[in-house]
Amino acid sequence: MTTRTEHAASAPLLSATLSATDEIRVAVSTVIFSLRRSSGAERPAVVIPLVRRTRDPHDGQWALPGGWLGGAEGLEAAASRTLAETTGLAPSFLEQLYAFGDVDRSPSRVVSIVYWALVREDVSSDPALENVRWFDATALPELAFDHNQIVDYALWRLRNKVGYSRIAHGLLPGLFTLADLREVYEAILGRRLDPANFRRQVEGSGTLIPTDGFRTGSHRPARLYRYNHDVELAERGPLPR
Repeated sequence: MTTRTEHAASAPLLSATLSATDEIRVAVSTVIFSLRRSSGAERPAVVIPLVRRTRDPHDGQWALPGGWLGGAEGLEAAASRTLAETTGLAPSFLEQLYAFGDVDRSPSRVVSIVYWALVREDVSSDPALENVRWFDATALPELAFDHNQIVDYALWRLRNKVGYSRIAHGLLPGLFTLADLREVYEAILGRRLDPANFRRQVEGSGTLIPTDGFRTGSHRPARLYRYNHDVELAERGPLPR
């Protein structure tokens, strides 16, 4: 049985806990992946846009785009809104990644709901936003807060997911060749893939539909494919699209 003395002793602790809980804020951030080609490179690189912070904490450091969750706002709506406000980007794919809430990740108590997104290669951030810059996802500077750890986790998820889902679709235009698709896989995985084996695997997956179109150039014409849109870009179970 709890005595009156024990109850009184626990009251300040309970009060402190409630006070700390009242101060928790929820933020939404997004890791946005795309591909960029540099002159002479063997394959495109996986890149992400970062935003330079203009206030403390971490004033002047690069960080993931994001913002506070509105009181009457859903999480995915907040992710889309903060992306548009900070980078001007509208992703082709958006999915919740993880919740990051270590007590010491920020001077104040902040829990971040992190999304990851894909944008196609021909999409760029708003040029009027001077504090946005694209970086190679595997060669980042020291970022604000725990954002380096967040990007590392998002890269791990991307590399794993590309092996069992149609996630590469989010980085491709509507029509593409098998060489285009293989190049996306190679960029994400960071290694070369055997063209013949790759062709057999993707053609047997049931996710691609050959079209009557061809891409012509210095080499022999390459057939254009499109994704079978009856197959989900990413398996989300019964969650709404």
